[in-house]
Amino acid sequence: QVQLMESGGGSVEGGGSLRLSCEVSANYEWWNCMAWFRQAPGKEREGIASLYMSSGRTYYADSVKGRFTIFHDNAKNTLNLEMNMLESEDSAMYYCAVPWPGDSCGDRVPRKVDFGYWGQGTQVTVSA
Repeated sequence: QVQLMESGGGSVEGGGSLRLSCEVSANYEWWNCMAWFRQAPGKEREGIASLYMSSGRTYYADSVKGRFTIFHDNAKNTLNLEMNMLESEDSAMYYCAVPWPGDSCGDRVPRKVDFGYWGQGTQVTVSA
């Protein structure tokens, strides 16, 4: 079974930057896309970005478009999320995810119902 582990979170001042990484452990990567989600306390887990590795197609939530960049590092086999111009509203637990077997990430901003495998999450806290 696939295992995912996020890292790179921490505390940062508003306007700062962070780069998150998701390490993937699997014998065979059957999926062709991955995604990043975030969840603040008391809020629903929401998709913020997805990537189809073969085509490079990406989808971003309006709240992060232009500030965040999702990319895959083939050499390190990690999914990454570069976050710039961070705001207090970006504070949340960030998760990487892989879709259910036989499912896809969807040709849209990722929806949590399409994903069956999740990492433990990494906390991002943005202060003023």
